[in-house]
Amino acid sequence: MTLNRFFLFLSIIGFISIGSACKVSKSVAVEKPEEQSLLWELTGQDIKQPSYIFGTIHMIPNEDFFFPSKFMSAFEKTKEVYFEIDMNDMSDMSKIMGLMSEMMMKDNKTLKDFVSDEDYKLVQDFFNEMGLPLMFLERMKPMFLSAFTDMDMNPESLKNGDMKSYEMEIYDLAKSTDKHVSGLETMEFQLQLFDEIPYDVQARMLVDGIKNKSNENAENLDELIKIYKSEDISSMAALIGKDENSSPEIQEKLLINRNKNWIPIITKASKEQSCFYAVGAGHLGGKTGILQLLRDKGYTVKPYK
Repeated sequence: MTLNRFFLFLSIIGFISIGSACKVSKSVAVEKPEEQSLLWELTGQDIKQPSYIFGTIHMIPNEDFFFPSKFMSAFEKTKEVYFEIDMNDMSDMSKIMGLMSEMMMKDNKTLKDFVSDEDYKLVQDFFNEMGLPLMFLERMKPMFLSAFTDMDMNPESLKNGDMKSYEMEIYDLAKSTDKHVSGLETMEFQLQLFDEIPYDVQARMLVDGIKNKSNENAENLDELIKIYKSEDISSMAALIGKDENSSPEIQEKLLINRNKNWIPIITKASKEQSCFYAVGAGHLGGKTGILQLLRDKGYTVKPYK
Protein backbone atom coordinates (compact mmCIF):
# COMPACT_ATOMS: atom_id res chain seq x y z
CA MET A 1 0.00 0.00 0.00
CA THR A 2 1.43 3.40 -0.99
CA LEU A 3 0.94 6.70 0.83
CA ASN A 4 -0.45 8.19 -2.39
CA ARG A 5 -3.24 5.60 -2.37
CA PHE A 6 -3.83 6.34 1.30
CA PHE A 7 -4.19 10.09 0.71
CA LEU A 8 -6.53 9.50 -2.24
CA PHE A 9 -8.62 7.26 0.01
CA LEU A 10 -8.70 10.00 2.65
CA SER A 11 -9.92 12.46 0.05
CA ILE A 12 -12.86 10.19 -0.72
CA ILE A 13 -13.96 9.35 2.81
CA GLY A 14 -12.74 12.46 4.58
CA PHE A 15 -13.62 15.48 2.47
CA ILE A 16 -17.15 14.34 1.66
CA SER A 17 -18.03 13.20 5.17
CA ILE A 18 -17.74 16.41 7.17
CA GLY A 19 -20.70 16.81 9.47
CA SER A 20 -22.11 13.35 8.84
CA ALA A 21 -20.15 11.34 11.41
CA CYS A 22 -22.34 10.60 14.39
CA LYS A 23 -23.23 8.04 17.00
CA VAL A 24 -26.28 6.01 16.04
CA SER A 25 -29.05 6.22 18.60
CA LYS A 26 -31.54 3.39 18.78
CA SER A 27 -34.26 5.82 19.93
CA VAL A 28 -34.13 8.86 17.67
CA ALA A 29 -36.92 11.41 18.14
CA VAL A 30 -38.31 12.69 14.84
CA GLU A 31 -40.57 15.73 15.20
CA LYS A 32 -42.23 15.79 11.78
CA PRO A 33 -41.28 12.89 9.50
CA GLU A 34 -40.73 13.58 5.83
CA GLU A 35 -42.15 11.18 3.29
CA GLN A 36 -39.64 8.36 2.96
CA SER A 37 -37.59 9.03 -0.14
CA LEU A 38 -33.96 9.59 -1.07
CA LEU A 39 -34.81 11.27 -4.40
CA TRP A 40 -36.58 14.64 -4.52
CA GLU A 41 -37.81 16.92 -7.29
CA LEU A 42 -37.20 20.68 -7.06
CA THR A 43 -39.52 23.07 -8.91
CA GLY A 44 -41.12 26.50 -8.49
CA GLN A 45 -40.45 30.18 -8.97
CA ASP A 46 -38.13 30.74 -11.98
CA ILE A 47 -37.07 27.09 -12.38
CA LYS A 48 -37.99 26.16 -15.95
CA GLN A 49 -37.10 22.46 -15.79
CA PRO A 50 -37.13 20.36 -12.57
CA SER A 51 -33.88 19.65 -10.78
CA TYR A 52 -33.35 16.67 -8.47
CA ILE A 53 -31.81 16.15 -5.05
CA PHE A 54 -30.49 12.75 -3.99
CA GLY A 55 -29.38 11.76 -0.50
CA THR A 56 -26.27 9.59 -0.39
CA ILE A 57 -24.54 7.54 2.26
CA HIS A 58 -20.89 8.22 1.62
CA MET A 59 -19.63 4.65 2.08
CA ILE A 60 -21.65 1.45 2.08
CA PRO A 61 -20.90 -2.29 1.79
CA ASN A 62 -21.19 -3.50 -1.78
CA GLU A 63 -24.05 -5.89 -0.99
CA ASP A 64 -26.15 -3.01 0.40
CA PHE A 65 -25.57 -0.58 -2.47
CA PHE A 66 -28.66 0.32 -4.51
CA PHE A 67 -30.19 3.14 -6.55
CA PRO A 68 -33.85 3.92 -5.79
CA SER A 69 -36.55 3.43 -8.37
CA LYS A 70 -36.61 6.27 -10.92
CA PHE A 71 -33.04 7.30 -10.08
CA MET A 72 -31.86 6.95 -13.67
CA SER A 73 -35.02 8.61 -14.96
CA ALA A 74 -34.19 11.74 -12.97
CA PHE A 75 -30.44 11.58 -13.60
CA GLU A 76 -30.81 11.34 -17.37
CA LYS A 77 -32.92 14.52 -17.47
CA THR A 78 -30.20 16.68 -15.96
CA LYS A 79 -27.24 18.46 -17.53
CA GLU A 80 -25.02 19.17 -14.53
CA VAL A 81 -24.21 17.15 -11.41
CA TYR A 82 -23.36 18.81 -8.11
CA PHE A 83 -21.65 17.05 -5.19
CA GLU A 84 -20.69 18.49 -1.82
CA ILE A 85 -17.36 19.21 -3.49
CA ASP A 86 -16.24 18.98 -7.11
CA MET A 87 -15.40 15.30 -7.56
CA ASN A 88 -12.96 16.16 -10.35
CA ASP A 89 -10.66 17.42 -7.59
CA MET A 90 -10.73 13.99 -5.94
CA SER A 91 -8.74 12.40 -8.75
CA ASP A 92 -6.26 15.26 -8.99
CA MET A 93 -3.38 14.02 -6.83
CA SER A 94 -1.41 17.23 -7.38
CA LYS A 95 -4.28 19.21 -5.87
CA ILE A 96 -4.69 16.77 -2.98
CA MET A 97 -0.98 16.81 -2.21
CA GLY A 98 -1.07 20.60 -2.42
CA LEU A 99 -3.62 20.60 0.39
CA MET A 100 -1.58 18.32 2.64
CA SER A 101 -0.73 21.20 4.97
CA GLU A 102 -4.45 21.72 5.62
CA MET A 103 -4.76 18.07 6.67
CA MET A 104 -2.19 18.60 9.40
CA MET A 105 -2.71 19.98 12.90
CA LYS A 106 -1.48 23.50 13.45
CA ASP A 107 1.46 24.59 15.63
CA ASN A 108 3.33 21.33 14.90
CA LYS A 109 1.00 19.42 17.22
CA THR A 110 1.07 15.64 17.02
CA LEU A 111 -1.21 12.90 18.29
CA LYS A 112 1.16 12.37 21.23
CA ASP A 113 0.16 15.81 22.53
CA PHE A 114 -3.43 14.65 23.08
CA VAL A 115 -3.35 10.98 24.12
CA SER A 116 -1.68 8.87 26.77
CA ASP A 117 1.26 6.61 25.92
CA GLU A 118 -1.04 3.63 26.23
CA ASP A 119 -3.58 5.06 23.81
CA TYR A 120 -0.86 6.13 21.39
CA LYS A 121 0.38 2.54 21.32
CA LEU A 122 -3.19 1.40 20.63
CA VAL A 123 -3.46 3.75 17.63
CA GLN A 124 0.03 2.82 16.45
CA ASP A 125 -0.75 -0.89 16.45
CA PHE A 126 -4.04 -0.27 14.64
CA PHE A 127 -2.38 1.50 11.71
CA ASN A 128 0.62 -0.84 11.67
CA GLU A 129 -1.82 -3.65 10.87
CA MET A 130 -2.87 -1.64 7.80
CA GLY A 131 0.73 -1.17 6.74
CA LEU A 132 0.60 2.54 7.56
CA PRO A 133 3.36 3.61 9.99
CA LEU A 134 1.93 6.14 12.43
CA MET A 135 5.09 8.25 12.16
CA PHE A 136 3.75 9.45 8.79
CA LEU A 137 0.28 10.20 10.18
CA GLU A 138 0.69 11.51 13.72
CA ARG A 139 0.53 15.18 12.66
CA MET A 140 -2.68 14.58 10.70
CA LYS A 141 -5.94 15.86 12.17
CA PRO A 142 -7.27 12.83 14.10
CA MET A 143 -10.76 13.11 12.57
CA PHE A 144 -9.31 12.00 9.23
CA LEU A 145 -7.87 8.90 10.82
CA SER A 146 -11.17 8.18 12.58
CA ALA A 147 -12.69 7.36 9.20
CA PHE A 148 -10.97 3.97 9.34
CA THR A 149 -12.77 3.09 12.57
CA ASP A 150 -16.18 4.47 11.56
CA MET A 151 -16.72 2.20 8.57
CA ASP A 152 -14.63 -0.86 9.44
CA MET A 153 -12.54 -0.59 6.31
CA ASN A 154 -9.07 0.14 5.02
CA PRO A 155 -7.67 1.81 1.88
CA GLU A 156 -8.15 -1.41 -0.10
CA SER A 157 -11.93 -1.48 0.51
CA LEU A 158 -12.91 0.55 -2.54
CA LYS A 159 -10.36 -1.10 -4.77
CA ASN A 160 -11.42 -4.67 -4.01
CA GLY A 161 -15.14 -3.86 -4.11
CA ASP A 162 -15.98 -4.56 -0.45
CA MET A 163 -17.23 -0.99 -0.04
CA LYS A 164 -18.74 1.46 -2.50
CA SER A 165 -18.92 5.24 -2.53
CA TYR A 166 -22.19 6.70 -3.84
CA GLU A 167 -20.30 9.81 -4.83
CA MET A 168 -17.80 7.84 -6.90
CA GLU A 169 -20.52 5.75 -8.54
CA ILE A 170 -22.55 8.84 -9.49
CA TYR A 171 -19.40 10.62 -10.61
CA ASP A 172 -18.62 7.73 -12.96
CA LEU A 173 -22.17 7.96 -14.33
CA ALA A 174 -21.77 11.68 -14.89
CA LYS A 175 -18.49 11.26 -16.73
CA SER A 176 -19.82 8.42 -18.89
CA THR A 177 -22.76 10.60 -19.97
CA ASP A 178 -20.67 13.77 -20.48
CA LYS A 179 -22.40 15.74 -17.75
CA HIS A 180 -20.60 18.69 -16.23
CA VAL A 181 -19.57 18.14 -12.61
CA SER A 182 -19.45 20.89 -9.95
CA GLY A 183 -19.26 21.29 -6.17
CA LEU A 184 -21.34 23.14 -3.60
CA GLU A 185 -18.17 23.97 -1.66
CA THR A 186 -14.41 23.56 -2.03
CA MET A 187 -11.98 21.06 -0.55
CA GLU A 188 -10.17 23.95 1.10
CA PHE A 189 -13.36 25.00 2.89
CA GLN A 190 -14.11 21.48 4.08
CA LEU A 191 -10.59 20.97 5.34
CA GLN A 192 -10.81 24.13 7.41
CA LEU A 193 -13.99 22.80 9.05
CA PHE A 194 -11.97 20.12 10.79
CA ASP A 195 -10.46 22.89 12.89
CA GLU A 196 -13.92 23.60 14.33
CA ILE A 197 -13.57 20.46 16.48
CA PRO A 198 -10.81 20.75 19.12
CA TYR A 199 -7.90 18.41 18.49
CA ASP A 200 -8.23 16.76 21.90
CA VAL A 201 -11.86 15.92 21.10
CA GLN A 202 -10.83 14.54 17.70
CA ALA A 203 -8.12 12.43 19.36
CA ARG A 204 -10.61 11.03 21.88
CA MET A 205 -12.98 10.12 19.04
CA LEU A 206 -10.14 8.28 17.29
CA VAL A 207 -9.12 6.30 20.36
CA ASP A 208 -12.72 5.49 21.29
CA GLY A 209 -13.40 4.39 17.72
CA ILE A 210 -10.52 1.94 17.77
CA LYS A 211 -11.50 0.56 21.19
CA ASN A 212 -15.10 0.02 20.10
CA LYS A 213 -14.35 -1.01 16.54
CA SER A 214 -15.12 -4.71 16.73
CA ASN A 215 -18.60 -4.48 18.22
CA GLU A 216 -20.19 -1.05 18.58
CA ASN A 217 -19.14 0.38 15.22
CA ALA A 218 -20.32 -2.65 13.27
CA GLU A 219 -23.66 -2.40 15.07
CA ASN A 220 -23.85 1.34 14.39
CA LEU A 221 -23.11 0.86 10.70
CA ASP A 222 -25.78 -1.85 10.41
CA GLU A 223 -28.35 0.47 12.00
CA LEU A 224 -27.35 3.38 9.77
CA ILE A 225 -27.58 1.26 6.62
CA LYS A 226 -30.99 -0.07 7.70
CA ILE A 227 -32.31 3.48 8.06
CA TYR A 228 -30.77 4.52 4.74
CA LYS A 229 -32.22 1.60 2.80
CA SER A 230 -35.65 2.40 4.21
CA GLU A 231 -35.13 5.92 2.72
CA ASP A 232 -36.03 7.46 6.08
CA ILE A 233 -34.34 10.85 5.74
CA SER A 234 -36.04 12.19 8.88
CA SER A 235 -34.26 9.63 11.02
CA MET A 236 -31.04 10.22 9.10
CA ALA A 237 -31.25 13.93 9.91
CA ALA A 238 -32.06 13.19 13.55
CA LEU A 239 -28.86 11.15 13.86
CA ILE A 240 -26.80 14.24 13.12
CA GLY A 241 -25.98 16.00 16.36
CA LYS A 242 -26.30 12.89 18.53
CA ASP A 243 -22.53 12.57 18.90
CA GLU A 244 -21.75 13.20 22.53
CA ASN A 245 -18.44 14.79 21.52
CA SER A 246 -20.06 17.48 19.36
CA SER A 247 -21.45 20.67 20.89
CA PRO A 248 -24.43 22.50 19.35
CA GLU A 249 -21.99 25.17 18.18
CA ILE A 250 -19.89 22.63 16.31
CA GLN A 251 -22.96 21.01 14.75
CA GLU A 252 -24.14 24.42 13.59
CA LYS A 253 -20.83 25.05 11.84
CA LEU A 254 -20.46 21.55 10.37
CA LEU A 255 -24.05 21.01 9.28
CA ILE A 256 -26.60 23.81 9.60
CA ASN A 257 -24.49 26.65 8.23
CA ARG A 258 -23.35 24.49 5.34
CA ASN A 259 -26.96 23.66 4.46
CA LYS A 260 -27.78 27.38 4.45
CA ASN A 261 -24.75 28.16 2.29
CA TRP A 262 -25.87 25.64 -0.32
CA ILE A 263 -29.35 27.10 -0.88
CA PRO A 264 -28.40 30.13 -3.04
CA ILE A 265 -26.05 27.92 -5.08
CA ILE A 266 -28.77 25.31 -5.66
CA THR A 267 -31.46 27.83 -6.58
CA LYS A 268 -29.21 29.84 -8.93
CA ALA A 269 -27.95 26.73 -10.75
CA SER A 270 -31.44 25.22 -11.01
CA LYS A 271 -32.78 28.37 -12.68
CA GLU A 272 -30.09 28.09 -15.35
CA GLN A 273 -30.54 24.40 -16.20
CA SER A 274 -31.75 21.07 -14.83
CA CYS A 275 -29.26 19.87 -12.20
CA PHE A 276 -28.75 16.75 -10.11
CA TYR A 277 -27.54 17.29 -6.53
CA ALA A 278 -25.96 14.39 -4.62
CA VAL A 279 -25.31 15.18 -0.95
CA GLY A 280 -25.27 13.21 2.29
CA ALA A 281 -28.78 12.07 3.24
CA GLY A 282 -28.34 13.61 6.69
CA HIS A 283 -28.44 17.04 5.03
CA LEU A 284 -31.94 16.57 3.57
CA GLY A 285 -34.50 16.25 6.36
CA GLY A 286 -35.35 18.24 9.47
CA LYS A 287 -36.18 21.88 10.12
CA THR A 288 -32.71 23.01 9.01
CA GLY A 289 -32.30 20.45 6.23
CA ILE A 290 -31.99 21.64 2.66
CA LEU A 291 -35.47 20.43 1.68
CA GLN A 292 -37.17 22.62 4.29
CA LEU A 293 -34.80 25.52 3.65
CA LEU A 294 -35.78 25.42 -0.03
CA ARG A 295 -39.47 25.37 0.92
CA ASP A 296 -38.88 28.35 3.19
CA LYS A 297 -37.66 30.23 0.11
CA GLY A 298 -40.89 29.42 -1.73
CA TYR A 299 -39.76 26.44 -3.80
CA THR A 300 -41.64 23.16 -4.17
CA VAL A 301 -39.79 20.02 -3.11
CA LYS A 302 -41.51 16.64 -3.31
CA PRO A 303 -40.49 12.99 -3.67
CA TYR A 304 -39.79 12.05 -7.25
CA LYS A 305 -41.99 9.10 -8.07
